[in-house]
Amino acid sequence: MERREKLTSIRKSMELTQKDVVNILLNEHNISITESYYGMIEQGVRTPTLKIALAIAALFNSNPNDIFFNQKPNKILGKTSA
Repeated sequence: MERREKLTSIRKSMELTQKDVVNILLNEHNISITESYYGMIEQGVRTPTLKIALAIAALFNSNPNDIFFNQKPNKILGKTSA
């Protein structure tokens, strides 16, 4: 499984630690996960539930597709597809 570089990059650009993200998810979205679990999400080892993925995307003001799914070019059309 591939590391979710964009997720890590966004978090770091906002100057948040993994612990900060876990605390925000709990306080603002009533989602309780461990720092270890969040770290595994960033590493691509664990796939979050839809509820958690949407909350993470909202926290980072990002589209969940951009964070959690790799877009590969469509060779026939020469465009990216989800």
